[in-house]
Amino acid sequence: MSQETYTIGALCQEFGVTPRTLRFYEYKELLAPIRDGQRRTFTVRDRARLKLILRGKRFGFSLLEIKDLLDLYRVDESGVTQLAATLEAAERHHTELTSKRDELSSAIADLEDQMNLVKQMLSQKSQVSAAE
Repeated sequence: MSQETYTIGALCQEFGVTPRTLRFYEYKELLAPIRDGQRRTFTVRDRARLKLILRGKRFGFSLLEIKDLLDLYRVDESGVTQLAATLEAAERHHTELTSKRDELSSAIADLEDQMNLVKQMLSQKSQVSAAE
């Protein structure tokens, strides 16, 4: 088992987050650094959890969902329960993201059509003005 530890600054630099973000995740009980007064030392486990937290946020998971999924490891250290729950949540988020993407694609196509219509109208009005 690796005994490697990380400072708050090292994790912030590696993952592009602020110290405030890490303290917030600690407050929400997503991370559990070793405390020595005001000093925080993060373990390899904390680093792995941070990586999963950030990935989950990128995929649209709420912090509560992420915490629930991470906490499942305590229930079943084999990881089977956690993996099954993660897959179920991922499938749900995939469906939501796909739907949002389709809605955005449709809105973009509609906007492009309207922009083209306005360009045509502007061109016609410019030609009439130039002819006068």
